[in-house]
Amino acid sequence: MVEDKLVEMLTEALAAAQDAGELPEGDADIRLEQPPDPEMGDYSTNLAMALAGQAGQAPRQVAAVLLAHLPDNDLVQRAEVAGPGFINFHLSPSWLHEALRECLLTDEAYGTSNEGAGTKVQVEFISANPVGPLHIGNARAGPYGDALANLLEATGHEVEREYLVNDGPDNTQFRLFGASLQARARQQLGLDFEMPEDGYEGEYVKEFAAQLIEQQGEKLGEIATDGEGAYQFAVMGEELVLANIAGDCARLGIEFDVWFSERKLFEEGAIERKLEDLRERGVLYESEGATWLRTTDFGDEEDRVVVRSTGATTYLMTDLAYAEDKFARGFDLIIYVWGPDHAAQVPSLQAGLAAMGAAPERTEFIIHQIVRLMEGGEPVRMSKREGHIVTLGELLDDVGTDVTRFLLLSRSIDSHLDFDLDLARKQSEENPVYYVQYAHARIRSIQREGAERGFDMDNLAQADFALLKHPDEARLLRCLADYPGEVSATAADRAPHRLTHFARELAATFHQFYGACRVLDEADPELSAARLALVRGTQIVLRNLLGLLGVSAPERM
Repeated sequence: MVEDKLVEMLTEALAAAQDAGELPEGDADIRLEQPPDPEMGDYSTNLAMALAGQAGQAPRQVAAVLLAHLPDNDLVQRAEVAGPGFINFHLSPSWLHEALRECLLTDEAYGTSNEGAGTKVQVEFISANPVGPLHIGNARAGPYGDALANLLEATGHEVEREYLVNDGPDNTQFRLFGASLQARARQQLGLDFEMPEDGYEGEYVKEFAAQLIEQQGEKLGEIATDGEGAYQFAVMGEELVLANIAGDCARLGIEFDVWFSERKLFEEGAIERKLEDLRERGVLYESEGATWLRTTDFGDEEDRVVVRSTGATTYLMTDLAYAEDKFARGFDLIIYVWGPDHAAQVPSLQAGLAAMGAAPERTEFIIHQIVRLMEGGEPVRMSKREGHIVTLGELLDDVGTDVTRFLLLSRSIDSHLDFDLDLARKQSEENPVYYVQYAHARIRSIQREGAERGFDMDNLAQADFALLKHPDEARLLRCLADYPGEVSATAADRAPHRLTHFARELAATFHQFYGACRVLDEADPELSAARLALVRGTQIVLRNLLGLLGVSAPERM
C-alpha cells in the first residue's frame, strides 16, 4: 500500500539524518493521515513535531532536515513543510492509476491481505439465553460479529464463529423458561398449573408448548412440577428455541461454525477440573460456606464467589471453564461480543483469566450497546419476559436482510443505536442501504449498455488511465486507492461501522462522477475505455465492501 511506501521513505530519511548527526538516535512512531483539504496534499505526517523535543529543534527545522534526506522516488510529486511542522506529500497521479489497475486485476481479492496469517481467532457472538426468539436488542451482535469475522478473514486470519448456548443447570433464566414452558404445556393439556413468578409471558412460549405436546403428547403432564421438572422442560424446549434462532440467523446471513452447549461443561467434568486447577494454583479459599476466587489479586475490586454455599456454580466459574475449553482448541485470540448487561462481568472474568494463568492478549471483550426500535419518532416498547417484543424474524419480514444488517452496522458498536423503521422501509436515496445498492445497480446497467454498444469490456486494465483528469475522476480514484487501507484499519479497530460510512462516501462520489463525466462516448473511445475501467473498479470495491458487511450487491433495482 502507498502508506507503507511513505513510511518506508520517512524511516530511511530519519536514519540518514541520524547517520549525518543532524537528528539524535532513536526510533519514532511514524503516523500518516489524510489532510482535511485535498489542496494540502494526499498524505501528511506530524513526525517532525514528535521529534522536535528530543532533537532540541523547532518542528519546522526538523521537518526541513527530514525532507533533505527523503530518498528520490517516483511516488512523491512534491513534499513540503506546512503549518507548525507538518510534512505534506503531494503524490504523483500514477499511484492512483496503479491502484485502479491492481483493483481490476485482483478483482474479488482486492482489499484483502495476509496481515493476520497464522493467527487462529474465535469470535463468539449473540449467545442469547435459549429462552425464546431473538429480538432486535440481542440481535445487534449478529451482524457485528459476522462482519468482524469477515474482516478478520479478509486480513488473513483463520476465523471460527461460535454461539454459546447457555443451557447449564445453574442458569436461572433457562430454568425459569422451562418452568414457564411447563406451565403452558400443562394448561394446554387441561391440567391446573400457575405460571411461575416473573415467568415468560410471551405468545411464543405457548407456541413452543404446543409443539412439544404435538411431539410427545400427554406424557408431558407426568413430569414432576419441581425444579428438576422445569429444567427438563427447558432442555426439551431448547431444540425448538435453537431451531428458531438458527433460522433467523440464517436469514440474516449468519452461519455459526460451532453451537457450544454450556451443559457439556458440566456433563464432561470441565467445571470440576477447572476448580481443581484453581485450587492447585492457590487462588481459591473457603468462606461462609462458599468457594471464593482471589480476583482482587488480579485487579478486580473484590473477590468473587465461584461455588455458592448451595453447591451451585456461578457464571464466573462456568465462564472460566468455557475459556479453558476455548484455549484447548488452539485459538490464539478469543473475541467475546457481549451485550451491555454483561459489561460488569468483564473485569471479574479478566481477573479470573489472569488467575488461571491466561495471557491477557489472548482475550478481547467487545460490549455492544442497546438498540431502540423507533417508529413514528417514538420507541417501540419491548420486554421478552412480558411478551412485548419485536422478534428478529418479524423485523426481517418487514424490512429485509440487507437493510437490517446495514442499519445495525451503521453506528459504532459502543454507541446506542436508534433503528428507524420508517427510514428502513423507504426505497429512496434517504435510505442509506438503497443509496449504496443503487450505485452498484447503476454501474451494472452502464456495463450492460457498454457491452451492447460494442465497447471492449474485457481489456479495461490496459486502458490509458492518464486520461482521467477530471476532479470527480480523481476523487473516485482516491476512494478506490484508499479501500485496502480502510479494510485493514477497520479490522484492526474492530469497527465494521466504518465500512458503512465508506460505502456511502464511495456511492456519493460515484453518483457525482456519473453526473459530471460521460462514460460511453463512441467519439472518444480511449477516454470511454478509461472511464469504463474506473466504473468497473468502483463496482468491484462496492461489491467487495458490501460482501464484508454481509449485504447484497444487486444487479438491477
